[in-house]
Amino acid sequence: MKSSLIALCTLLPAMAFQTSAHNLTLGQPLPSTSVSDKGELILQGDNIVYQTWQSSQLTGKVRVIQAIAGRSSAKELNASLIEAIKAANLPQDQYQTTTIINQDDAIWGTGGFVKSSAEDSKKEFAWSSIVLDAKGQVRSRWELKEESSAIIVLDQSGKVVFVKDGQLNQSEIQQAMSKIQALL
Repeated sequence: MKSSLIALCTLLPAMAFQTSAHNLTLGQPLPSTSVSDKGELILQGDNIVYQTWQSSQLTGKVRVIQAIAGRSSAKELNASLIEAIKAANLPQDQYQTTTIINQDDAIWGTGGFVKSSAEDSKKEFAWSSIVLDAKGQVRSRWELKEESSAIIVLDQSGKVVFVKDGQLNQSEIQQAMSKIQALL
């Protein structure tokens, strides 16, 4: 019995660490990273080109970063927040959503579909910022969960004001939206 209790006490800190394993800190900028294998999708006429994306570009506007695995299930985790953002009709000169898709965390054999889906989304929502991360650089650098969706709200200076790695509940959606509105 005593050894079981000791084992449980040893596991509890590790389990707590796993629930918030990211290395993002409120009030601090994101750990610097870049994506050069694929990168940010840029619309040039009817064509998509890729350019290197850097986290240092995330200043000047209030931003929501959605860092998601290249899986439908990950995209759906925080679809309610994205719908709330769309419904709020936030001013494009002060607000930007940046979606970072981890193509390396896609179901085997679906990487091409993930890429074409990202390109279709960019064509449909030309003002959106979409980054295709072929090697999972961002997930690795920010220590995000695999097969998941992280939501990060940044102020105009690029500092983290809200972060959750995983599905937001209704209260967390309201909290994120309140922070966004307060910063605008």
